[in-house]
Amino acid sequence: MFRSLHRWPGLFAAILLGIVALSGAVLSVYPAYEAMNAPGSAGMSVAELASRVQAQKPTVEQIRQAPSGKVTAYFYEGDQPTAATIDPKTGATIGSADTPALQRWLTNLHRSLFLGDSGRIVVASGAAAMLLLCISGLSLLARRAGGWRRLFSPLRGSGQGRRHASIARLAVWGLTLSSVTALWMTAATFGLIPEGSGAPAFPANVSGETGLLPATIQVLQQTPIDELRSLTFPVAGDKTDVFTLKTTSGEGYIDQGTGVLLAWNDASAWQRVSDVIALLHTGQGASVLGLLLGLSALGVPVMAWSGIRLWFSGLRKRKDSSAPADQADTIILVGSEGGSTWAFADTLRETLTATGAQVHTAAMSALAPDQWPKARRIILLAATYGEGEAPASARGFLERLAALPKAPTAQVAILGFGDRSFPAFCGFAAEVARAVESKGWHQFLPMDTVDRQSPQDFARWGRSLSQALGSAFELNHQPKAPLTRELRLVSRRDYGAEVQAPTAILRFALPQASFWQRLTRRTFAAFEPGDLLGIVPEGSVVPRFYSLSSGSRDGFVEICVRKQPGGLCSTQLTMLEPGESIHAFLRPNLGFRPKRGKNPVLLIGAGTGIGPLAGFARNNHAVQPMHLFFGARHPSSDALYAEELAEWQNEGRLTSVTTAYSRGPAPIYVQDALRRDAARVARLVSEGAQIMVCGGRDMAAGVAAALSEILAGGGPTLAALKAEGRYAEDVY
Repeated sequence: MFRSLHRWPGLFAAILLGIVALSGAVLSVYPAYEAMNAPGSAGMSVAELASRVQAQKPTVEQIRQAPSGKVTAYFYEGDQPTAATIDPKTGATIGSADTPALQRWLTNLHRSLFLGDSGRIVVASGAAAMLLLCISGLSLLARRAGGWRRLFSPLRGSGQGRRHASIARLAVWGLTLSSVTALWMTAATFGLIPEGSGAPAFPANVSGETGLLPATIQVLQQTPIDELRSLTFPVAGDKTDVFTLKTTSGEGYIDQGTGVLLAWNDASAWQRVSDVIALLHTGQGASVLGLLLGLSALGVPVMAWSGIRLWFSGLRKRKDSSAPADQADTIILVGSEGGSTWAFADTLRETLTATGAQVHTAAMSALAPDQWPKARRIILLAATYGEGEAPASARGFLERLAALPKAPTAQVAILGFGDRSFPAFCGFAAEVARAVESKGWHQFLPMDTVDRQSPQDFARWGRSLSQALGSAFELNHQPKAPLTRELRLVSRRDYGAEVQAPTAILRFALPQASFWQRLTRRTFAAFEPGDLLGIVPEGSVVPRFYSLSSGSRDGFVEICVRKQPGGLCSTQLTMLEPGESIHAFLRPNLGFRPKRGKNPVLLIGAGTGIGPLAGFARNNHAVQPMHLFFGARHPSSDALYAEELAEWQNEGRLTSVTTAYSRGPAPIYVQDALRRDAARVARLVSEGAQIMVCGGRDMAAGVAAALSEILAGGGPTLAALKAEGRYAEDVY
C-alpha cells in the first residue's frame, strides 16, 4: 500500500513538484540576503524610528518592517507617492523598495504558476502530493532500515536505490514542513482558516487635536522596533485621523493629539499560528531555517529523477526478463502501435526461454545485428498501422535494413499481425518480407500472419516454429483483458431503420471514481473527440474500437454505431437500452485531432464517420474555421446530428455544412460534393487547411481520389499533405 501511495503521486507530480521546489529553493536565498544586509536596530523603539524617518521624510505616510528586519517607508516626493528602504539609525534612504524582478517572477511561479487562483489550487495539490510522498516515503525508509528505531542506521543496499533513500532521509523533514505550511497558507488565502480579530473598530472618541510628535508618544516609546509590523501616520490636516500601530502582538489606534491608545485588539491564536506558519515556510525572520528548507527543496528534482529511474527499472525487470543483447541466441524484434503485439512477444520469449534459449526482446526500430554476436535467429513480429504503414516501434526499420552492408548471418522469420477485413492486411509485414528477400536475408520460416490477435493463429505458427527449431513447445497465448470501466447508457437516438441500416448515437454517463480510484489512477482517463473507445463484446476477447464524438470536458461518452451484418459488438451495442451498461476502455488517437490555430479545417465523413467530426465541432470553442462535408443515405433517416450541426453553425463552431445524400431527391456522394465545390476546397487547402477524413474504406478512397483531382491544378499532393500532418484518416 505505502509503495503505491509513494509511487503514483511521485510519478504524476514530478514536474510540478520540481518547478515548485526549485523556485522555492531560489526564493529561500532572499530572506537570508535581506537579513544580512538589513542595518542593525537593536534596542530602538518605534518612537525613535518614526521620529528619524519623519525628520528625513516629512511627508511619510507609513513605515513597515519585514520579518527579516528590512524597514520600508512610504512617502510623497512632490505629488508622487514613492517608497524606499530606510536605515533605522538615521531614517535616510539606503535603497529602492521595489522587489527585484526575478524575485517577483519566481514568487508568482512558486505560488500560482502565473495562473492566479487556479494555479494556487494546482500548487496546493502538489503540496498535498508532496506531503503524501513524505509520509509514505518515511514509512518505506523505516521498513528498509528495519524499523522506526533504526531509521538513522546506515542504509543497506547500493546503487540508485541507496542514493534515493539517502537523499530522502535528509530532505524529508524539511519537505514535510514545507508541505504542511504551504497547505495552511493556501487555506488561509482562500478564507478556509479564521483570520482572527484583526483591527478594532475605528474609535469615536478622537480628541480632534493634532501635532504630537511620534517621539513623545508613550505607546510608541514602549514598543520595541523588533515587534513592529507597520505604523501608519494620520493624514495631514485631518483632525479625525489617528496613528495606526500594528505589531506582532496586536493592532490599535493612537490619538494624534494626546498620544492616548484609543483602541486595541490583541492578535488571536489563529493570527499567531499563521505568523509562525509563514515564518516556517518562507524563512522571513528565520533565514537559517529558510536556507535549510531550500536545501531540502533541492532534493526534490534529484529524488524525482532517481525515483522515476527506479520505477522504470523495476518495470523493466517485471516485464522484460530478456537476456542481454550480446549474450542472446534468439532476438525478438517487435513492431507495434498500440502495444498488443508486445504481449505476444512476451509469450514467445517466455516459451523459448523455458526451452533453454537465451532470448532478447527489442523494438524493430532498434535493428542492430552487429550488437548481437551470438544471435542464431531473429524473429520479427510486425503489426500493420493504417493502410500498410509501419507501426510506432518499427519506424526506421526498413531504412536500417537497407543501410546494412550485407544481410545478417542470423536467420530470420517474420510473423505479421493485422485485421483481415482491411485491404492492407499485414501490409507492413509483407513489405518487410520483400525487403528481407531483396537483401538476401535467409528466412528459416515462410512469412505467416495472425488475424485480429487470434491466439489460435499464433499457436498454429508456433507449431511451425517448434518444428523449424527442432524443439517441442506450444505457444499458449492468453490475451490479457484490458482494464475496463463500466459505462451506463443514458440516452440513444436511432436512425437508418427505413433504409435497413440501423444506426444509433449512444451517450453514456462518465463513470464516477472513488477517492481511492483517483489516488491510484484507476479512473476513466481524460479523452478528446477522435480518441477510441475499446469495447470487448460478450463472447470475445478481442476489443472493437469506436471513435469518440465527445471529450471528457463534455461530461459524457458518446459514440455512433451502425449495426453490421453479423457484427457481434455492433449488434450488442445497438440493442442497448438506457440504464444498461457496457465495459469499455480508452485508447488515445493522437494522430487524428485537429491542430489548434487559425488555419481552416476540412471535416469529411460519411455515415457513422460523422462521430469524431461532430465532436471536433462541438469542442470548437475557439471558433476555428471548420467546414464539414457529410455524406449519408437519406435525409429523412440518416441525418445524424442534424439539429446540432445547425446550432453549431449558428454559433460559429462550424463555418459551413455541406451534405450529400446518396438516396435523396438528387443522389450525390460526399466525394462528388467535394468536386462540385472544388474551387472553395482548393482555396482552403492553399490557405493551410488541415483535412480530416472519417468513415468507411470505400468512401475514404473516393475522397482521396476527388481531392487528388481537385489539387492537381497546382496544389500540394495528398502525400505532401500527409507529410506535413495536414491529412489524417480514421478509416474502418
